[in-house]
Amino acid sequence: MRDVLAEGLRWRSEGVAAGRAVLVRSGGSAPFQVGSTLLVADDGRIAGSVSAGCVEGAAVEAVEGARRGRYRELVRYGVTDERAAEVGLSCGGVIDVLVEPEVPQEVLGAAAEERAMAVATPLPVGRETIEVTRVVVDDAGIRSGSLGDPSADAELAELTRDVLSTGISRTVRVGGRDIYVEVVTPTRLVIVGAGDIAVYLGRLASDLGFMTVVVDARSAFLTRERFPEADALLLGWADELADRAGIGPYAHVVVLTHEPRFDDPALVVALRRGARYVGALGSRRTHSARLVRLRDAGLGDRELARIHAPIGLDLGGHTPSDIALGILAEIVAEENRRRLASNPPERMPALA
Repeated sequence: MRDVLAEGLRWRSEGVAAGRAVLVRSGGSAPFQVGSTLLVADDGRIAGSVSAGCVEGAAVEAVEGARRGRYRELVRYGVTDERAAEVGLSCGGVIDVLVEPEVPQEVLGAAAEERAMAVATPLPVGRETIEVTRVVVDDAGIRSGSLGDPSADAELAELTRDVLSTGISRTVRVGGRDIYVEVVTPTRLVIVGAGDIAVYLGRLASDLGFMTVVVDARSAFLTRERFPEADALLLGWADELADRAGIGPYAHVVVLTHEPRFDDPALVVALRRGARYVGALGSRRTHSARLVRLRDAGLGDRELARIHAPIGLDLGGHTPSDIALGILAEIVAEENRRRLASNPPERMPALA
């Protein structure tokens, strides 16, 4: 979602207004996850999606109607929709989509942050005016906004902390009303080692909306010509540049140098800072020797078990591009497993 919001920020910088549709609840075999977003600009451009193409045309029309009428509404799409032949989900799923005439400023602001943020939006009942108070929350609690009741705010803050811990948007119930808690997290990929695999990995990751940082102590490899899509190139050692690289709970750290003097410090700092994904290039024999060194550095078995090595899904290929694709596929697979474990498909409630 963050890549779609980045597009919205670019449109805004160009002076182009846009509305949005965002998937706030899904049931059955709906193809996309909660948080999937479709932006519709006044000049006709669109970005993102709320389904696998089944209802996109209808969602665009809904956004355009909301912009003309200056209202927000919750729309349900599914095989039972009276317009099923036109906009029904052929997969048999059901989705609730929040349609708004503008992309909320609070959401765009969260997308520009370097940390995880959540924006809680009360869902409309029928068509409502665009006036709505959104509550912005981070790990420390509520930053701005209120539901108008201290006990409801406290309950929302507690629920939002749980949602932030998973990094997955969700609709919750507070004070008798449904609240969509929209999580915006930095989708950061830190690549340690600027070899050929890193070149392909950076290209693929950029296309998928990752903020990409490449770290290497070898200046000959770390050039803008090799990494035109990267958001940052950092010359030096990963452990010394951990803050600038953004290594932390929302970072995916991929170590590709294949040299212990570069690999080991990067893996230690990634594991100790709780990186979301940690992977390292090398054969099983190489990794066995690596584990001995990392234990000597003070890491425990539980930390070491988090390292994905040999890195990436085995796609049967051995070229740099094949390996890069396997690495990114493994990262995506891990994210999806985390999403399903913390947010299983829900039974859809009736619309009010």
